[in-house]
Amino acid sequence: MTQHPSAELLFRPITLGRTTVPNRIVMAPMTRGMSPGGVPGPDVAAYYRRRAEGGVGLIITEGTWIPQANASNDPGVPDFFGEAALAGWAEVLRQVHAAGGTIMPQLWHIGAAPKSDVAEIYGDRPDAIGLPIGPSALGAPGQPNGRAMTQRDIDEVSEAYVRAAVSAFELGFDGIELHGAHGYLIDQFFWDGTNLRDDAYGGDTKRRSRFAADIIRGVRAATAPDFPILLRFSQWKIQDYNAKVWHTPQELEAFLTPLVDAGVDMFHCSQRRFWTPEFPGEFAESDRNLAGWTKLLTGKPTITVGSVSLDLDMTVSVYENRPTAITGIDELYERMARGEFDMVAVGRALLADAAWPDKVRRGAWGELRPYDNTMLATLG
Repeated sequence: MTQHPSAELLFRPITLGRTTVPNRIVMAPMTRGMSPGGVPGPDVAAYYRRRAEGGVGLIITEGTWIPQANASNDPGVPDFFGEAALAGWAEVLRQVHAAGGTIMPQLWHIGAAPKSDVAEIYGDRPDAIGLPIGPSALGAPGQPNGRAMTQRDIDEVSEAYVRAAVSAFELGFDGIELHGAHGYLIDQFFWDGTNLRDDAYGGDTKRRSRFAADIIRGVRAATAPDFPILLRFSQWKIQDYNAKVWHTPQELEAFLTPLVDAGVDMFHCSQRRFWTPEFPGEFAESDRNLAGWTKLLTGKPTITVGSVSLDLDMTVSVYENRPTAITGIDELYERMARGEFDMVAVGRALLADAAWPDKVRRGAWGELRPYDNTMLATLG
């Protein structure tokens, strides 16, 4: 397989606020659960450094817990608070920068979701610390879990996100990403199936965006005007892989506009397959994916993601434990050339092969390692 003429698009720098990323390749956030006691150790630093050495421009870390008791349901997932954990992250940052990469922590609160997606893979883990909380005490539509958040809860959790972001800013990270996808806390506010509130945080699409918008404004005020703030969002949820929150471009625009107004710098648009049109049928005249529509509607840069260079999506390869094969990414190049999105996040393929970017740059497709689930057991 030869290199596509448009491959060079992946290797152009891009500037987000104060951060210039050397190329358009992003390491997608992937829960590893290998930070005992919430502290990332030297093996975690080496794991991220290998991806920077392999040519990744921007690393978005695995989800990290914000400093709030109800945030966590897995003690192996790293914290982004506390002296020991932040010292561990400072070393991760040093190693990635030394290898020429940039890095942003993903900040995470599980909310009322019953358990993390990684628990399905690694088996049982200790229960969450504290009673789960969410906008309407629903882990999934019609499935009670925990309790509904009060205004005090909302204020405390929002402030915890801000404190974590300030820690990233003070340590010298290149920005932060808010995890607003996959049915976790921020997404539970977005999703009408888990947000039944009738106050300022629920009801129509705009009000369901308020929780995230307030957090974004808080982070912006507490950091700097040019400190990059990314938001990851999705239609699909761990509770329902076929969920659809926004059914038309108009609904999607109503959701995105308050987030743009709050100060988001970039949207990370999570799909299981990057080539899937977001609004088929009535809108079949366009094959834009979620990142494509988001960029069109907001004018903001976007990251696409979903089974890049692999023939099976995550729900098949991970949950059904089926091996993947390497595929080409000509369609990815073509969509980039049309300006549909600005960056490309790679997940499982980077677990399989830390040198994925350098091999793609050289057109060395035959050298790429296919993904299999044994790679989840180590920090290779």
